[in-house]
Amino acid sequence: MRGRQLLSSDVFLNYSRLLLEGKIVIITGGASGIGAEAARLFTEHGARVVITDVQDKLGRKTEVENAIKFTVEKHGRIDVLFSNAGIPEPLLDIRDLNLEAFDRVMAVNVRGAAAFIKHGARAMVEKKTRGSIVCTTSVASVIAGTVVPHGYTASKHALKEVSEIEEIFSETANLKGIVLKARHVADAALFLASDDSAYVSGHNLLVDGGFSVVKN
Repeated sequence: MRGRQLLSSDVFLNYSRLLLEGKIVIITGGASGIGAEAARLFTEHGARVVITDVQDKLGRKTEVENAIKFTVEKHGRIDVLFSNAGIPEPLLDIRDLNLEAFDRVMAVNVRGAAAFIKHGARAMVEKKTRGSIVCTTSVASVIAGTVVPHGYTASKHALKEVSEIEEIFSETANLKGIVLKARHVADAALFLASDDSAYVSGHNLLVDGGFSVVKN
């Protein structure tokens, strides 16, 4: 059971509000699974979505650059980067680790994501966009002992660190360009109180503009 606090009757929940109205979004791994669901949901909320899904090619610099370039040329800017693409490898004993498969997983899950973030962040800064960068990692990146392939686990740990380093850059470049207001915390509380957070439980949600990442 998820603990909830009773919301004040004075709070008006406007569920018809389009949360991404007019936003330009690019999603990797957008043809299936989480990426496809995100593409549908973001579109329903008013975003114009560009998806890429040839996951093996995301480790290649030109493929990533071309995807970002196409999006900017087509729509004029990028507001949201969702780095969601990821591939696993067979679950084997460490003594039987396939290093070629390991390298392939790292190339897509880490190098591809890092390149995507790099070129997307450049586009945001050049266009002076108050953008958002979102990455899909894994529970394997925060909990030891999960029964997950070695390469996949290593790649998600690495991506988590890349995301945190990117956050430090974002603070320096001021991508969001905003200061904390009470409404920002209230919005986070609304998310946790609503059914939108149905699969979020026991989570310490930091609403600090990246302060804890930068200071640590």
